Amino acid sequence: MDHFIATLRVDHPSVSFSNDVAACPGKIRNRALWTLQILLGLFFIIASGGPKLVMPNALMDNAPENLTIPLGLLIFIGVAEVAGGVGLMVPRLSALAAAGLSVLTVLAAGTQAFIADMPLMGIFPLVLAAIFAWIAYERRAIVTDLRNSLSR
Repeated sequence: MDHFIATLRVDHPSVSFSNDVAACPGKIRNRALWTLQILLGLFFIIASGGPKLVMPNALMDNAPENLTIPLGLLIFIGVAEVAGGVGLMVPRLSALAAAGLSVLTVLAAGTQAFIADMPLMGIFPLVLAAIFAWIAYERRAIVTDLRNSLSR
């Protein structure tokens, strides 16, 4: 049994890992974050904020009776979502955009749960809020760099 365990050691010659992966675990995290940021950014531009800007009247007509949002507020939310989606894909703005979208999605969850009286519909925005908070946390060095460059 000890011989079997010894053969499974990572530094054993029969076990081969890519040197990139073993040497740079942060590189994989960075790629995963950028992939997630691009996918979520496109989602917020195309599927979430875009329709609020392109066809706000149709969205207002199809909204539940207990969820009436003024046209100006709906357009403001659409602009914020599109700006956040674009910001997720801009390296210097990604942390701030993720933080802003985290707040926006928490507010959307609250709207679903308390105003629209559909609490289960608030789960998806809360999951998104957690993902955006994680992205903002992982990209926090960008905010520090941006603050330092602006204070010079």
